[in-house]
Amino acid sequence: MQTKPFRIGTRGSPLALAQTHETRDRLAAAHGLPPEMFEIVILSTKGDRITDRSLAEIGGKGLFTEELEQQLLSGDLDFAVHSSKDMSTKLPDGLFLSAFLPREDIRDAFVGRTAPKLLDLPQGATVGSSSLRRQALIRRLRPDINVITYRGQVETRLRKLAEGQVDGTLLAYAGLKRLGMTDVPTELLDPEEFPPAPAQGAICIESRIGDTHVNTLLAAIDDPRTHEAVSCERGFLATLDGSCRTPIAGHAQSDGTHIRFAGMILTPDGATCHRIAVEGKAAEATELGRKAGEEIRAKAGPGFFSSWT
Repeated sequence: MQTKPFRIGTRGSPLALAQTHETRDRLAAAHGLPPEMFEIVILSTKGDRITDRSLAEIGGKGLFTEELEQQLLSGDLDFAVHSSKDMSTKLPDGLFLSAFLPREDIRDAFVGRTAPKLLDLPQGATVGSSSLRRQALIRRLRPDINVITYRGQVETRLRKLAEGQVDGTLLAYAGLKRLGMTDVPTELLDPEEFPPAPAQGAICIESRIGDTHVNTLLAAIDDPRTHEAVSCERGFLATLDGSCRTPIAGHAQSDGTHIRFAGMILTPDGATCHRIAVEGKAAEATELGRKAGEEIRAKAGPGFFSSWT
């Protein structure tokens, strides 16, 4: 019987805390435990501290997880809560993604200051985004737009927008919903035309391989369809070097037995893109994503990827 609280690691942003509170509340309800049995431990990550450069420049996605993973490996944390799209495709030895909460809306939200829709922005407008995928998709739709790197927490990016630093920005609608900010977007982008990042909208939990007590606890709140879909998307990413240096989009949907996946890769300028759509057994989700990555890589040819380095 557990007598001391489980220690949950998280970043300290309002969104990260909202996601962690949702995880804690689901665990408490699933196991009939009081919230006090879950201690939320806030850690600052390098990705939070360095906001004046793109993630590609300072090391990629692992910068949002390194400190949390160190404390997981040392046993100071029992598990950690993350945005799935922040996770590197290669985790430290001894750790794995043990559970996923039911997925939120996958769409990107445009927040416009000088026009409500991305396509209605004035000629030469400036849009801020830290995501190479979003930057490439914006350039694909509107080559005239000036796209600048624009990092920070949701609240910081919205403040910069209000101050007039940019004409518009893009945010994950899932995050805005979790923050109770559904009135903020001026447009929700069509995922067919503006496909999401792999794993967008999904909260994941990272824990130690072999920690049966903790992993049994977490299994009670794992959503199998989200788990399968994100596993497929991460398989696609892993095959294509899914770091913050690469414009990659992908979305899978599972009904529990069958899974459908659509992926896209772009050159950073958005001028060239390749799409792929595959389907298969949900039980083989990761392998399906990997095969889709191999197929789209072969379709694009080796020269396509030279612009990614």
